Amino acid sequence: MADVYNKEKRSAVMRNIKGKGNKSTELALIKVFQESEIHGWRRGYPVKGHPDFVFLKKRIAVFVDGCFWHGHNCRNTRPKENKDFWSKKIGGNIEHDKAVTKIFEDRGWTVIRIWECELKKKNRALLLRKLGGLINQ
Repeated sequence: MADVYNKEKRSAVMRNIKGKGNKSTELALIKVFQESEIHGWRRGYPVKGHPDFVFLKKRIAVFVDGCFWHGHNCRNTRPKENKDFWSKKIGGNIEHDKAVTKIFEDRGWTVIRIWECELKKKNRALLLRKLGGLINQ
């Protein structure tokens, strides 16, 4: 599929996407927590690895990963321009995610990684199964 923007506009759009402070996915998950009456979570807990949510009593760390930035192939899209840069960038994010998951698991925590696409209403049942088995014990 062709890009809807020209090269300069696409660069400007991508520059404005920040690695931190993108809260739309976190707010969507909060809505799921509220609708499902899932309690006991904290957001922005200051710990190395920076999970999006923690359930301290159950030692569960929840990460909400953007599909593009963390290498999920749900839309099967990859940038055609600057392939080496994007491959390295996304690959680095994947490796970082693995390292952070290992840090938490070595501490005895359970890690749940939720893909951005799982927050869509059509995927809600799958998401609740993923969350329900660990959080609503």
